[in-house]
Amino acid sequence: MVIKIDMLRCFTTVATHGSLSEAADALGRTPSAVSMMLKQFEEHVGSALFETARKSHLTPLGDLILAEARREVAHFEKTVSVIEGLSRSELGYLRLAVTPSVATTILPPVIFRFAQMYPKVQIDLRDMDSVTIARELDRERADIGIGSLTEVEGMRRTELFSDAFGLVCRKDDPLAKEWDNLSWRTMGDHPIIANGLCEQITDPDFAPILARSRLMVPNTASLLGLVRQGVGITVLPRLAVANVLDEFAFLPLADVATRRTVHLMSQPNTLLMPAAREFLKLITEMKRDGSLIMDA
Repeated sequence: MVIKIDMLRCFTTVATHGSLSEAADALGRTPSAVSMMLKQFEEHVGSALFETARKSHLTPLGDLILAEARREVAHFEKTVSVIEGLSRSELGYLRLAVTPSVATTILPPVIFRFAQMYPKVQIDLRDMDSVTIARELDRERADIGIGSLTEVEGMRRTELFSDAFGLVCRKDDPLAKEWDNLSWRTMGDHPIIANGLCEQITDPDFAPILARSRLMVPNTASLLGLVRQGVGITVLPRLAVANVLDEFAFLPLADVATRRTVHLMSQPNTLLMPAAREFLKLITEMKRDGSLIMDA
């Protein structure tokens, strides 16, 4: 006969209460069922665990076994709790790989709501470029990726939003005051700071402007730091600077039809941890009710 966790739980409960009837009440079983299971446990051990039939005093062997049994029961109950928590997304972890602009402007309210709903889930958020996001997903080092992502076989991809490109400069830059009378083709010799998103602008007239750039900065925070210092101007999508428009001017490129499109990508739902599935559900609901993107 194999020792079962129910035997250990029965034994520890009887030892704790010192009575078959009280232990039966605690376990939700009849006294006879508890007595039978306890007898099977003692037969497997090969010795009595209680000194009397009243079960109020343990034998020396019973005392030693009790400590081990309690430890095993506690471990089992903790394991069950973790498993049930994972299935309800109360526990576990969520690995997000996102572009910097998404990390700073789109995700904060999503993560705020998710953390309120599932406070025990550990979240690992890393910002990186879209190419690296796709690689992390392929290598299963991220559960969900958000960026300008192309189709990947076997991956689930959905569009989250798209936004227009614009010129970004300091608010005191002359361009910000004269933009109504200018266009991006006639903006003069302002130094351009290139970034990875510039490659998405396919307008042929933008190519020579990008070609004269002598500075390439992929990180949004570093890029805006250089613009703030007056090193140059740059071109970014509207939502990439949505939370810093009190400091920078965003000048729409009305004659550029290209828009930045951001996708959410993950493995199929059946392969995701419960926490990742719940995150996808939340962000989909926020997209549907309009609380994800307020102004694109």
